[in-house]
Amino acid sequence: MLKYKADIKTILFLSATTLLLFGQWTYGFHPISYITSLYLAITVAVIAHNHNHVPMWKSQTLNTLTDYWITLFYGFPVFAWIPTHNRNHHKFNNREGDHTITYRISERNNIFTLLSYPTISSYYQQSPIMGYLRDLWARNRSKFYQSASQYVILGAFLAGALYLDWQKALLYIVIPHQVALFSVLIFNYIQHVHADEESEYNHSRNFVSPITNWMLFNNGLHTVHHQRANTHWSELPAAHAKVEHLIDKSLLERGFWTYIIRAYIIAPFFPSLRTVSMRLMRKARQQQQVNA
Repeated sequence: MLKYKADIKTILFLSATTLLLFGQWTYGFHPISYITSLYLAITVAVIAHNHNHVPMWKSQTLNTLTDYWITLFYGFPVFAWIPTHNRNHHKFNNREGDHTITYRISERNNIFTLLSYPTISSYYQQSPIMGYLRDLWARNRSKFYQSASQYVILGAFLAGALYLDWQKALLYIVIPHQVALFSVLIFNYIQHVHADEESEYNHSRNFVSPITNWMLFNNGLHTVHHQRANTHWSELPAAHAKVEHLIDKSLLERGFWTYIIRAYIIAPFFPSLRTVSMRLMRKARQQQQVNA
């Protein structure tokens, strides 16, 4: 029933996320299990992204049920990826018109722009989501009800959990939801900030560590994802290997945390470690050509 055998891993991760919630709710807090639950919340965000591009099942019914399952642990209706990501981000790829552009407020790349980006980006994504629902209401009422029902299912889930035990609900459900939603926007920011949105191969930052990519379903291989959005996550390493030599080395990072520490914690004190905006460099070259 699965389109790709690799998605057995996806099902195992979703199942582990679900079982861990019930385990923590029943047996209480433990630091290791809680940290694990936060990591799994991040993987659910990546799974939501992957399932949105390449639905896991050959059966539409199973895909719809999986949408609900992911929604409960992602913390937001997964249909929202369609207007904000598929139809917008992949169309503009951090160009003007992209609701998730990294330079809306500032061209800088520092801890302040990093941490403020999720809130700013989330705000600007609400308009296309509402527009998408209005369009569905006008032309495809059944699809509208299916999409809107994700809000209902998620709301009922949260309301029921808060009613049963609001403290457990906040600790084991709401906080992981926020981690999932925050982290996926952070990923988008670091993958595009200071890259060149007009370049064929340098529009995205890539994280090539096998460990990072195993843990995050190859989410670190972003250039090839934008080149072929319908490529299954399990096939991205092979696709990346074919174009890696064409990507600027400054956009090929080894690990996620080494980049975070260097770019946002150490670089403010050592300017040579700061990222350089390829976008601004391109614009400067263009201006020089105009002035020549």
